[in-house]
Amino acid sequence: MARQPIRILGIDPGLRRTGWGLIESDGNRLIHIACGSVETSERADLGTRLVTIHDGLMAVIERYAPQEAAVEATFVNGNAASTLKLGQARGIAMLVPSRAGIAIAEYAPNLIKKTVVGAGHAEKAQIRLMIGVLLPKAAPQSEDAADALAIAICHAHHRASVVMKAAAR
Repeated sequence: MARQPIRILGIDPGLRRTGWGLIESDGNRLIHIACGSVETSERADLGTRLVTIHDGLMAVIERYAPQEAAVEATFVNGNAASTLKLGQARGIAMLVPSRAGIAIAEYAPNLIKKTVVGAGHAEKAQIRLMIGVLLPKAAPQSEDAADALAIAICHAHHRASVVMKAAAR
């Protein structure tokens, strides 16, 4: 029985920019497919911005047909209003794959960094450097796209345990 590569969509939710990155995981081999970000206008009202994120992620799913998705878990900062807005963008990032029938895993920021860089408190520059090592054909144009690729890589490395936990439920 031949194994099939798994196409994974990583999503880095944000209200200003939601990063997305697609990879294929074939055993230990990772292959870059595409990456980018959905940008919203800061002048638009919240509802319009959330629709923009929704429609942008829908277009990515329709074009690339991922089989699994991973989203960065939200961290709480000192500004409650910012955290709430990020949570709403994250809700859209979870809704879109779920409505498409795609299983979603969530990963803490420190686990993503530790998986990709080897240290849970890595800097953005270190993440970008390791993206270049792990996915040599990737050239993310934004930090959000690079972070989304890191989320997808994290899922590729941890997906077996996530799948086993889901099967046990």
